[in-house]
Amino acid sequence: MTPFSLENLTGMIYCNTGGEIMARSKIAITIDQNTLHRLDFLVKSRLFPNRSRAIQEAVAEKIERIEKSRLARECAKLNPKFEQELSEEGFEMEIDEWPEY
Repeated sequence: MTPFSLENLTGMIYCNTGGEIMARSKIAITIDQNTLHRLDFLVKSRLFPNRSRAIQEAVAEKIERIEKSRLARECAKLNPKFEQELSEEGFEMEIDEWPEY
């Protein structure tokens, strides 16, 4: 196995973030004019340093929201009564062993 080195990776940009090197890929996107004007306004207003950073943060936020909503959807599939019974399984036998407070 070849040891990890930056020379082995292609098509990526490397950014030094204070001692840590992070690989980033350059991509091309298509965006409608209205959204682009709104994006440029945010950059011009210095809310973001550039278009790339604004898009990176927007995509990261969207992915985070999707992942959180996925967790909520999976939790909604659970049967609360079954989960309660499962959590209390064997509890009745142990209650006598607990110290009295």
